[in-house]
Amino acid sequence: MYKAYENRQPDYQYQNILKAILKDGVWSSTRQGPRAKTLMGVQMHFELANGFPVITDRSIKSFWQKPIGELCAFINGARTREQLAEFGCTWWDAWTSEAKTKKRGLEPGDIGPGSYGAAFHDFPTADGGSFDQFKHLVEQIKELPELRTHFITPWIPQYIVRGKGKQQKVTIAPCHGWVHVRILDDKLYLHMYQRSGDMPIGVPSNMIQYAALALMLGHLTGYEPVQYVHTISDAHIYEDQVEALMPMLERQPRPFPTVTLTEEGKRIKDIHDFRGEHFQLSDYDPQPSIPKIPVAT
Repeated sequence: MYKAYENRQPDYQYQNILKAILKDGVWSSTRQGPRAKTLMGVQMHFELANGFPVITDRSIKSFWQKPIGELCAFINGARTREQLAEFGCTWWDAWTSEAKTKKRGLEPGDIGPGSYGAAFHDFPTADGGSFDQFKHLVEQIKELPELRTHFITPWIPQYIVRGKGKQQKVTIAPCHGWVHVRILDDKLYLHMYQRSGDMPIGVPSNMIQYAALALMLGHLTGYEPVQYVHTISDAHIYEDQVEALMPMLERQPRPFPTVTLTEEGKRIKDIHDFRGEHFQLSDYDPQPSIPKIPVAT
């Protein structure tokens, strides 16, 4: 599905959003500590023939597979620190500390029943059972591809709402993961809506996760993935990230790389069996990495 590397055009969408936030965003206080500058309602359209959206303004080669492993963990219902670690996700300590879980009435290490894994794999139903959203998404695309209702949500309202007399049952409310798939002209289009996006740190990982999901769904359903659309409602940059970002804004983005399934990945028939190592990267020629960009927790 990819053009030859030499025929791909550099993509400026991510860099342009960073510049727009710094120019036109609004400062606000945050519960994380540092102020954030926010621009509401931004969108990127990635034609997958032009390459897989791994940012090239700075190198993220050392961890590009890890966000895919995290999404695979969530698809399988992972919601504890130990379960996430089985998929190579070792960065959830700050959100599963005893202080954060105790505040929500949860066991240490548990993100909670309002988390991504709980919503994706064990969405609560009226009869007291659970509903596996991704299992049924794949089945529905195969059986009724023409529908406009190929949709996933990470949001379980009763576990996320706050206020007087209410206790949130998740250590961090889902930021991404509203997924809408359409089959148009026998091609697969995937749109991911994101409630809140830390543009320097979180969003590059989210771009990889959901473009990889398009590859997974295309493989399982037989429809070629051709476009990934990424919408961010609250797109923000924290004030302690600005200094580290400035050199990147002067750089020239380079063409996106190629990401494909490995031979083992091509043999997978169940979405729950995918792992980060089933994806391989080539043609990646990014600008140098920028270490130590702060992460807000």
